[in-house]
Amino acid sequence: MKRAKSRLTGLLMLVLTSGVASAQQSNVINVVTSAVPFLRISPDARSGGMGDVGIATAPDASSGFWNLAKTPFNTMPGGICLTYTPWLKDLGLNDVNLITAGGYYKLDDIQAVTASIRYFNLGNIQFTDFLGNELGSFRPREFSVDAGYSRKLSSKLGLGIALRYINSRLASGDPNNSGTSYKPGSTVAADLSLFHTSGKEDGSGLNYGLALTNLGGKISYTNDATQKDYIPANLGLGVAYTKVVDEANKITFGLDVHKLLVPTPPLTTGDDAVDQANLDKYRNQGVVSSWFKSFGDAPNGFSEELKEFQISAGAEYWYNNQFALRAGYFYENPTKGNRKYFTLGAGLKYNMFGLNFSYLLPSGNGTNRNPLSNTLRFSLMFDFDGSGGTTTTTATPTK
Repeated sequence: MKRAKSRLTGLLMLVLTSGVASAQQSNVINVVTSAVPFLRISPDARSGGMGDVGIATAPDASSGFWNLAKTPFNTMPGGICLTYTPWLKDLGLNDVNLITAGGYYKLDDIQAVTASIRYFNLGNIQFTDFLGNELGSFRPREFSVDAGYSRKLSSKLGLGIALRYINSRLASGDPNNSGTSYKPGSTVAADLSLFHTSGKEDGSGLNYGLALTNLGGKISYTNDATQKDYIPANLGLGVAYTKVVDEANKITFGLDVHKLLVPTPPLTTGDDAVDQANLDKYRNQGVVSSWFKSFGDAPNGFSEELKEFQISAGAEYWYNNQFALRAGYFYENPTKGNRKYFTLGAGLKYNMFGLNFSYLLPSGNGTNRNPLSNTLRFSLMFDFDGSGGTTTTTATPTK
C-alpha cells in the first residue's frame, strides 16, 4: 500500500489501538481488527459517561444503538436523540467527528419501531507518493443507516431485530497511481437483541440483556474478491441494577462485556510463504463460520481468548428524574488494543427535553498518552410526550 493508504489506515486503527505501545514486552500484541471501526464507537453521551455501558440500562431514545429490545419498555410513546462527538481532539485534529441520530415510536404498549444513522467524518487526507510528493487530497467518510422492530414477549422480556446498511468511502480512484483502483465499500448487517427487566414501576431491580450486532457480510474497497475485510460483528452481555432510595433519589450500577466475533489474526513466523498462506486462510473464512471460530482461534489458546473480552463498568445517579451524574471505566487488555480510561458524565431533563454530556479523563503521558483523552460528547434528546415519565436524556464525555 502507498503512504496515503497507510496514513488513513493508521488514523482509523488509532481509534481502537490507542494504547498498544505501553503493552509489556513479554506479551505478544495481536489486536483483533475490522473494517468500519466507527461502528464500535459509543454513540451517545449517556453511555459514554458510564464507561460505555448501555446494554441493560434503563431505556431511552438511544436504546436502538445498544439493545433494541429495550425500546418497548420506554415510558414515553416516542423520542429522538442527536449526538455530536469531536474525535481525537487530543491529537490536534479539528475536522474529525462522529454524528449520530436515532429515534423510536411505540405502535402500542408491546411494539415499537426504531431508526438511526451514524455519520463519521475523517477529515481531510493528503495523498502522497513514496517521495512525499502531493498527489491530491480526499475527505473520507463513513455512515450507516438502520431500521428496527421490537416487541415485548412478556411484561418483563423483550426481543428486537434491526437491519443496517453500511457505507465506507475511504478513497476514490487510484490516488497513488499504484494500479489499484479504490471504490466505496458497502454491505448490510443485522442486530438481534434480548432484554429482561424486573418489571417494577419505579424502575428498581435487576435488568440484563444480550445484543448480537453487526452480523453481516464482509466489505471490500476494490474489485479484488480476495481483498475483503470483516466488519465488527459483536457479542455484548450486560447487567444493570437500580436502587430507588426514595422518591427523589435513585442510583444504577451497570456492567457490560463485549467480544468481537471476528477471527484473531495469525502470528507471523518469519517465513514469507507460511505467513502468506496463513493470511489467505484468515481472510477467506466464511462469515458465519468466522463468528463461531472467533471463540477458539487465538494462537495462544484459551488464555488469549479471554484477553479479547472488553469490560465496561459504570454508575448513574438521578435526582428527581431531572439531574444526573455518571461515572465509568473501560478496560481492554494491553495486547488487544490497550484502551483503558475513566469517564464522567452529567445529564439534565426538563419536561420533554434532555441534555447529556460526557468527558473522557486524560490517561497516560508522553508517547503513551491516550489520544482519546479530553474527548467530549454531547447529546440532545426529545420526548414526544412531555407529560412526565422516567425516560432519560444525557450528555456525556466519551472516548
